[in-house]
Amino acid sequence: MTEIRLAFGELHSALRTAGEGTRLRVLGLLAEAELTVSDLTEILRQSQPRISRHLKLLCEAHLVERQREGSWAFFRLTERGGPAELVRALIARLDPADPILVRDRARLAEVRAARAAAAQAYFSAHAAEWDRIRRLHASDIAVEAAIRTALGDGPIRSLLDLGTGTGRMLELLGGQTEVGLGIDLSPAMLLLARARLERAGLRHCRVRQGDIYDLTLPRDSFDVVIIHQVLHYLDDGARAIREAASVLRPQGRLLVVDFAPHQLEFLREQHAHLRPGFSFETVAQWMQAAHLDLMRHETLPPDPQSEGTIAVSLWLAGDQRLVSAAPAREVA
Repeated sequence: MTEIRLAFGELHSALRTAGEGTRLRVLGLLAEAELTVSDLTEILRQSQPRISRHLKLLCEAHLVERQREGSWAFFRLTERGGPAELVRALIARLDPADPILVRDRARLAEVRAARAAAAQAYFSAHAAEWDRIRRLHASDIAVEAAIRTALGDGPIRSLLDLGTGTGRMLELLGGQTEVGLGIDLSPAMLLLARARLERAGLRHCRVRQGDIYDLTLPRDSFDVVIIHQVLHYLDDGARAIREAASVLRPQGRLLVVDFAPHQLEFLREQHAHLRPGFSFETVAQWMQAAHLDLMRHETLPPDPQSEGTIAVSLWLAGDQRLVSAAPAREVA
């Protein structure tokens, strides 16, 4: 890899900006997750104006990127060029056992646990309504037809459905799948998924509880991975895509289906949505960072005859590694 060098002024600005204590802590936290001003205010126990000022300086030094999503803004480490290399080199030099960093990570864990608890509470309270709530967006018929078109009608040796919910994706693709596995964090959703699969007679498909951020599944074990209407509940979509990519076999495919950007703030306030949809560029960049090649993108408008106001986008990416002669691993 070619080493990227910085001009004197750019390097001086980056080092001067990162050298302040709070800003260095912010960089350490953003190495763990994308965060909002409110998140950082809670973790660092500093005022919102002060945190906003630090973030402004970090953005101006090209160490941090800001992404506006509805009424919220998420911040993350910059991903390209010399500043990205510099900031990651600095973070790598930090001692993870330092008491300040340990405390920051503990508070970050509390923030993430609170988000997860809110989503879990929502899923438990709304499990029976899940399919009905989805009707806010482009019609299920159109979305599922697009999914079938994107994946084709050929056989799928092994399918992984992350955030399986009611198990609808396993049911949809079960007829062409040899082995299907659905992962979900919510026991209530898993109950619904199991009932659906039993009704459909899909004994080769199963579900189990698991963490989309830590799959504990064999690497290179699935031909197709689907993340369907899940990313908008997550605080770190890029991490979920990286984890999904890690279990793809060479030449495997990852299909992401989620809302296009929208303005329905009540979904965040009442239904635990963390993100008001995703732009094409956001998910495409996450896929590229996970070493996947984007193969297809499509956006489906809401049905004009329905009450839906949200478009749905599909991203299909592929693992371009060559298939080796080594035998495929069995999925546990």
